[in-house]
Amino acid sequence: MTSSSPPAPGPRPAFTPPTPPGGPSRRGLLRYGLAGAGAALLGSAALTGCASPAASADASALRVWDLFQGGDGMLMDDMIKAVSSARDGFTVDRTILDWGPSYYTKLAMSAAGGRASDVAVLHLSRLAGYAPGGLLDPFDLDLLAEFGCGEADFTPAVWKRTQHEETVYAVPLDIHPFIVFYDRDAADRAGLLDPSGELAPMGSPEALLDAGKALAEATGGSGILFGHVTDTTQCWRQFAAFYAQTGAEFTLPEGGPPEIDVDAAVRVVSFMQRLFDGRTNPNDLDYYGAMAAFLDRRGGMAMLGEWELPTLRKSGIPLGAAPFPQVFERPAVYTDSHSFVLPRQADPDPARRREAHRYVAQMVKESLTWASAGHIPAYQPVLARPAYAKLTPQSSYADAGEVAVLDPPNWFAGAASNFQNRMCQPLQSALLRNTSAEKAVRQMVREADTLLRQPNPVA
Repeated sequence: MTSSSPPAPGPRPAFTPPTPPGGPSRRGLLRYGLAGAGAALLGSAALTGCASPAASADASALRVWDLFQGGDGMLMDDMIKAVSSARDGFTVDRTILDWGPSYYTKLAMSAAGGRASDVAVLHLSRLAGYAPGGLLDPFDLDLLAEFGCGEADFTPAVWKRTQHEETVYAVPLDIHPFIVFYDRDAADRAGLLDPSGELAPMGSPEALLDAGKALAEATGGSGILFGHVTDTTQCWRQFAAFYAQTGAEFTLPEGGPPEIDVDAAVRVVSFMQRLFDGRTNPNDLDYYGAMAAFLDRRGGMAMLGEWELPTLRKSGIPLGAAPFPQVFERPAVYTDSHSFVLPRQADPDPARRREAHRYVAQMVKESLTWASAGHIPAYQPVLARPAYAKLTPQSSYADAGEVAVLDPPNWFAGAASNFQNRMCQPLQSALLRNTSAEKAVRQMVREADTLLRQPNPVA
């Protein structure tokens, strides 16, 4: 969805290994006129991460940072053009930076220096590393309401993560969940579809195990595909979804120790080992291997992020999609959210700050465009439009936003973080049968405790 390679700690680009889509790793500014003139690439000069162009006397001339390249980058271009083309449009200087840890380092540096952009994009899972340290300015909820954007327009599961100490620091653009894609023909032969032709609920661990066997028989190959070998995020996404479904909490209080239900975690890892047994469902695939197997129709289902929809749609597979299957006691889907934030500025201009609020409100209202790549619009009035209901298979997994589960809030967790990588290592070892579920969970607890003992660099 954003960009990374090899399998990186967050939504990745369409399946085009090994080079991330979107051209050069650094792009210059994209400038949009008030009349909605086309974007012009202004060269490839290196970005310092803190430098900013001279402020315009026009309050609606805004500097924005994001990390969207490839197809997502072009969709963001379209949305910016849309909000810039009206009589009361904007002039936007857009800076596109590489997705990954470097983006978050540059965002922190620019905010710490008080020379940040007017608006930036932040994964909501990273908010705990920025808002408490004073790197972000809060949103004025009255201003947002004036422009038609407020708490009631977002699901509670996501809105509660926009806050620090009951103050709102982020406005979600999307919800991007970890879901399942499936071959409709194979699922039909396997008897897994409901009367409406959608994937029927699973409801129990045994039901998902049986679904894998039925899909393997229907395809003559594998049942459920999942790429995790050497990946820094995939195992955590799957574990976090199943663990949340048990009703257990995974909490990382400042200073530690971590609060983890070890019995629930062992239960989940043991189930993951049963699910990916190395026979019905392979246990040794990397990310690209799982994608290739699904694209070649050598498996009936794949556990992936919704951001892979554009690539899978091109394959010609009769493609279905559904929220991550609920097999334990409560519904939960692992997600993250690209959100708009206001990086701290030393002396923000009130008129520009007002326009920044209006820009954010206008952008989330344009998120039907964003949904074409698979992302769930976070702004609920867009979800309610008939045009969204017609998006296939996007509308099939829209309910995932209602039961969204993000990384536990802490400065070291979230997208592109070492936390996810350190959780994945013992989980990968367990799936490869190099260690037991019990030992894997004990290592996860130790890794979390080690991270909690590290000082917060921006505290």
